[in-house]
Amino acid sequence: MAGLWRCMLVVVVLMCVCLWDSTEAVGGAKSRPRPQRRRPKKPKVDPIDLAQPAQNIDLQQMTGTWYLLNTASKCSYLVNHGTKVEPTVMTLTRPADSDQTLSVSTKTRHNHQCWEILQVYHLTPTLGRLTLKGTRPELNIDIVIAETDYSSYAIMYYQKHGKITLKLYGRSVDNLSEPTLTKFEQLAEKQGLGLAYLFPFPNYNHCGAVDQDHIINCVPTC
Repeated sequence: MAGLWRCMLVVVVLMCVCLWDSTEAVGGAKSRPRPQRRRPKKPKVDPIDLAQPAQNIDLQQMTGTWYLLNTASKCSYLVNHGTKVEPTVMTLTRPADSDQTLSVSTKTRHNHQCWEILQVYHLTPTLGRLTLKGTRPELNIDIVIAETDYSSYAIMYYQKHGKITLKLYGRSVDNLSEPTLTKFEQLAEKQGLGLAYLFPFPNYNHCGAVDQDHIINCVPTC
């Protein structure tokens, strides 16, 4: 009987040794815990993608003259010096030779001279969203027409290098309602933007005809 117990003890010891050896790899390397899977990174969302364009936007009704009345931005200089920025007039037209673009003329004053900047906004598959193309794709400016009633106001988002600017335009400088201004301020606050311009502008005399030397065909370059 004692011999039987000794045999059983030897078998148990041999099994333990085998199990111990199986936990070590060739060359003496010990097994390691499995690495934990990294959580997939959330896709980056541009702020402009959160700005929904107005429903059923009619670009033909957007054409004509618009006066820039207020701007909201995270740019500290613009926020602190907005009241010193010259008034700006934007005119939108639909070119006869293309149904996929908007021609944009922006007139403003600089150093006591009138300047006109000519640009082209390209339509995108999303109605109410436009693109001002730069010399490289990363220099594009994305534009969203967020709200408008066509006859008195338009609120538009502009994004460049992932940074948002919110602009309020009016068909004139003296018929903008208080609810519209409040709505603009609420949108700016929601985006964490500071108001740059004050309404109404004093002496809002826009430029008329501009000398050819002060006309610029402009695309984003920086």
